[in-house]
Amino acid sequence: MQSSVSNGKFVGSFVGSRVPLLFLNNKKKPEKRITSASASCFCSIWNKFLYKRRIRMATDNKLRFVTSMLEFPSGAGNISALNAIILGEALASEENDLVFPSDDFARQAHVSSPQQYFEMYKRSVEDPAGFWSDIASQFYWKKRWDQPACSENFDVRKGNISIQWFKGGLTNICYNCLDRNIESGNADKIAIYWEGNDPGLQDSLTYSQLLDKVCQLSNYLKDVGVKKGDAVVIYLPMLMELPIAMLACARIGAVHSVVFAGYSSESLAQRIIDCKPKVVITCNAVKRGAKVIHLKDIVDAALAESAKNGISVDVCLTYENQIALKREGTKWKEGKDVWWQDFVPKYPTTCEVEWVDAEDPLFLLYTSGSTGKPKGVLHTTGGYMVYSATTFKYAFDYKPSDVYWCTADCGWITGHSYVTYGPMLNGASVVVFEGTPTYPDAGRCWDIVDKFKVTIFYTAPTLVRSLMRESNEHVTRYSRKSLRVLGSVGEPINPSAWRWFFNVVGDSRCPISDTWWQTETGGFMITPLPGAWPQKPGSATFPFFGVQPVIVDEKGDEIEGVCSGYLCIKNSWPGAFRTLYGDHERYETTYFKPFAGYYFTGDGCSRDKDGYHWLTGRVDDVINVSGHRIGTAEVESALVSHPKCAEAAVVGVEHEVKGQGIYAFVTLVEGEPYSEELRKSLVLTVRNQIGAFAAPDKIHWAPGLPKTRSGKIMRRILRKIASKQLDELGDTSTLAEPHVVEQLIELADR
Repeated sequence: MQSSVSNGKFVGSFVGSRVPLLFLNNKKKPEKRITSASASCFCSIWNKFLYKRRIRMATDNKLRFVTSMLEFPSGAGNISALNAIILGEALASEENDLVFPSDDFARQAHVSSPQQYFEMYKRSVEDPAGFWSDIASQFYWKKRWDQPACSENFDVRKGNISIQWFKGGLTNICYNCLDRNIESGNADKIAIYWEGNDPGLQDSLTYSQLLDKVCQLSNYLKDVGVKKGDAVVIYLPMLMELPIAMLACARIGAVHSVVFAGYSSESLAQRIIDCKPKVVITCNAVKRGAKVIHLKDIVDAALAESAKNGISVDVCLTYENQIALKREGTKWKEGKDVWWQDFVPKYPTTCEVEWVDAEDPLFLLYTSGSTGKPKGVLHTTGGYMVYSATTFKYAFDYKPSDVYWCTADCGWITGHSYVTYGPMLNGASVVVFEGTPTYPDAGRCWDIVDKFKVTIFYTAPTLVRSLMRESNEHVTRYSRKSLRVLGSVGEPINPSAWRWFFNVVGDSRCPISDTWWQTETGGFMITPLPGAWPQKPGSATFPFFGVQPVIVDEKGDEIEGVCSGYLCIKNSWPGAFRTLYGDHERYETTYFKPFAGYYFTGDGCSRDKDGYHWLTGRVDDVINVSGHRIGTAEVESALVSHPKCAEAAVVGVEHEVKGQGIYAFVTLVEGEPYSEELRKSLVLTVRNQIGAFAAPDKIHWAPGLPKTRSGKIMRRILRKIASKQLDELGDTSTLAEPHVVEQLIELADR
């Protein structure tokens, strides 16, 4: 690959002078005052790239898109100007596009240079079984896996899709999270720092104390009949009891299914009906900000609905969350409902481990699908364990002295991989926060950072954009000096939010791990490695070890070089999900049939001239709202259940805070007038059936919807109307009723 700086020249003697940092493609770039320290650091990093440019490496097809990072990067997509800065210098302008790690940071990083990454990545794709076997050997296995470490069929044309890693190996992820750390001398190390909804409420557990509580719950679950392979639904807020429950299930080989405690009773019932749990674990209520939410009432309604569909659950274990609601105010059903505090603490603090095969199920996590029915993503034990631990270690450059905080809820995959399993497999101290990041004010996050001396902070672009709208004083009145790495998850982070996160929150000191991955992938797929290479604001940069991303066109042909298209993955990785629970056909149809021979992510992606990846969002009918994937069909189904709604079509639109918002076109039954009251009623229907996070941001009244003569709704046109891109509507002559488009445009602002 030709370096785009091969015709440029480096200005070497520039300390104290005002000179161009670079000439790129013989075009002079903006000037910048260079200090002695930054000049030394810049020169050091530049020399690494210059050396690699001289020594071109012969590479095969698997490596062609990562070799570019051995050369000096040249630009970020369509961002025209390019300056380079070192960590510690403010990235104040849109013209500053490259952020280099400092020499000090790089020297101490797990992956400290492009060369080291390239060598590790090269082995990971050329010898994946050997690469991952070496890493897996660092964990405890009761019995080592059979050879080879990996067996797969990734091509539907060759038979059923099948992925296996470390098959035949016996292990237990709870043992590796807790017992192994205690045996290595971390018994008294803090495992969880807990911060309550209200300031001043806090608690903590050491690894030894956490193991005791996990064993007590494991013993209770066994006593009520939960066995290896049985499902347990967990509907809890971010109390310490949530990761305790997850680990307790894993210890005895039960399959946990955590449901975000913001889902409605209908959504919870769907999941209960699908996985048929032996036990449901919840709490009586939770405070979110100043509001009390009665979770037990939601669970009761879900269990009643499940019973109507022939699925009865015998035990509802309920934690008394006294801060939110006393037990006297909790509705109770004798014979089914059990108070956690009355029974669990009476059980022994030791529990025998259930050794499970690497390919035995670990958990089910339901994610939205385009058909309206949630998909039960199934992750197994061994590969997920190895992958979540390894991605955590390298993407955050984790050190044993770090205090780590991920703001995600365990009801989502981020809370599984990067609140519970990934961090604890590395023996990390983890902050678990029950409340909302802006309660009682927009400085709450930084108060928590200072209180627990958080060093790694991982959050969503939605929160970053939300905090950007507040005064910077909410950030700057706190020290935040403990921070050394920041992270972003859930959706692409726009460059302006990236810059604010870097400049204001990180004081221009902290690299940002802008991670791209999915519920289905189990862990990071494309992510920066702090210390290894320069970052471009808004780019997820390069693939993690063992991950082979490709960009394809509509025909499924791989596109070379600078391009945009559909993001697919070639070959399996240990953290990949194995199936959709009870529906392997849907698994193959959704993920492997669109582009045979590849895993189809459902995301669009651009690749720039340096090989950096830029995620462009969903290309299917799933909307990513604040990191929550919501199927358009699921929202449409809720809307049309309203007695006054005849038809609905939902699309995603750009949202300043949430990344994507939900825009609903609604056709009312004949004779029903539009009204504000009806709009509110429709929104409330979605909130009740799915959850508040799925509530439409905009209801667009629609006398009709643009359809083809075969009856297919033309969502492309609806997206253009919703985004006000009226000059890009394209040809509407093929519609059954072309005049509908004009009507929708006229009603856009009503």
